[in-house]
Amino acid sequence: MMKQIFITTSFLLATTISIFGQTSENQSQSEVDHFLNWQNKSIGSDDAFGVETEKTYNELLKDKKSTTVIVAVIDGGIDITHEDLKENIWINKDEIPDNGIDDDNNGYIDDIHGWNYLGNANGENISYENLEITRIYREFKPKYENAKKRKLNGKDLENYDLYKLAEKKYKKEYKMATRQAIGFRKFTSKYNDTYHKITEILNDTLLTIEKLDSLKLANKKLKKDIKFIYPFVQYGFSMDMFKEFETEITKQLDYHLNLEFTPRDIIGDNQDDFNTVYGNNNVYGPHAFHGTHVSGIIAAIRNNDLGINGIAGDVKIMALKVVPDGDERDKDVAKAIRYAADNGARIINMSFGKELSSHKHYVDEAIQYAQEKGVLLIHAAGNDANNIDEIKQYPTKNISANKQLNTWITVGASSLKKDKSLPANFSNYGKTMVDVFAPGVRIKSLAPENNYEYADGTSMAAPVVSGVAALILSYYPELTASEVKEIILKSVNKCPELEVEKPGYARRKKKMQFGELSVTGGVVSAYNALKLADSYKK
Repeated sequence: MMKQIFITTSFLLATTISIFGQTSENQSQSEVDHFLNWQNKSIGSDDAFGVETEKTYNELLKDKKSTTVIVAVIDGGIDITHEDLKENIWINKDEIPDNGIDDDNNGYIDDIHGWNYLGNANGENISYENLEITRIYREFKPKYENAKKRKLNGKDLENYDLYKLAEKKYKKEYKMATRQAIGFRKFTSKYNDTYHKITEILNDTLLTIEKLDSLKLANKKLKKDIKFIYPFVQYGFSMDMFKEFETEITKQLDYHLNLEFTPRDIIGDNQDDFNTVYGNNNVYGPHAFHGTHVSGIIAAIRNNDLGINGIAGDVKIMALKVVPDGDERDKDVAKAIRYAADNGARIINMSFGKELSSHKHYVDEAIQYAQEKGVLLIHAAGNDANNIDEIKQYPTKNISANKQLNTWITVGASSLKKDKSLPANFSNYGKTMVDVFAPGVRIKSLAPENNYEYADGTSMAAPVVSGVAALILSYYPELTASEVKEIILKSVNKCPELEVEKPGYARRKKKMQFGELSVTGGVVSAYNALKLADSYKK
């Protein structure tokens, strides 16, 4: 969810560049190419603060035997047929494909590669969803809108407090989304008027920097118009991007914040009954970009002259679809975690999150179940530039005030250079709640239909760590989940005293030490981790 209220040229450009991965004309091709696979590079030899994957393979893993590790990716859809991934997709060998029978008696029919919790038996799938704040506000408003807090106790008081928090957040987001939509319409109108005005004068619909510079010298009256449209031409902006950006804004009002929109009706399950069975085996479904991109970072086939190199070479991806365009539901997340733990996953990647959690107990019980099964859970910190020691983010490793999961790693996003820009400006952080940082800026990975695209986010940083964890377990399968976590945290490339810019979008960046942003004050290193893992041999 975008937090800005006013549509400005700089905001529109910055957000669009983030969405579409555009690069400035001022960037050389060599600079662009330098981003390719940078998450696998080394700060010493490659001038990129990656996790040293290639160095690890070249120096530590030659002639060593590996075992296959199953990594569950709980996400949106995954293109399991992608040319650079299909060989590394998990297959449920206890299930006979497409016979309409639950052969392994696990409650899921034909779950060959995982499961989709956003669909029904008829093959219908949820595409868009509400935000959690919308769902909570809608559910509790009839009961608590006119309630007196002093007269409530027990569960009613707990639900009332949740309702009031959701109400506050919902009204704030709705106001922002409405103002954004109005602002964008005005902005689009101004852009169209300026574009037509200039192209008519030039008698040319194709604008370039050179043409604008010449026109500025020839007609000083157009100085303001040219100044307005100049950055759009500079960054290769197009009307198609305007339409895509408009979609990103309007769907907030149409789906995320629409109290009348109830897509869950097609599934028909009771959210308060955890024992219901629902879903289908279509793990692609709508919105397969995010899950495919995440999976590629972990498991893209190495050294096949296609796309990128995944971090883990001997790995199988279990596809579990729970994340729509909107907020995931706690029940789906909990069921997916249990599925992964029951079907052999040793690592679960969770690149999603939200502000509130209406059924947190479902997730708490599931992550404790996974811990008992020896599963390592890796979660993205979030992209709001918040200190999540103070502003809660769900799901969380905190079961209660006094109990914390010890097989859980929360990951912030780092950037290419070991300088003041090291923490990504969007990344959440926290001295106690964020464990480590990992590459999450301009990460090229897989996209549906055999494509490859760049993306930013802690969503990209988490699978980097999942890949490193899988690499460790591939060569040291006897290690426990808590030992793998300990190894990853102890072996980071530390730079706690490095002065960096605090994440956020303020014009004047506050400076702080990198060590204040996470538990370890470092960036994950596969090389250091594999060396340390060797000392844990039993």
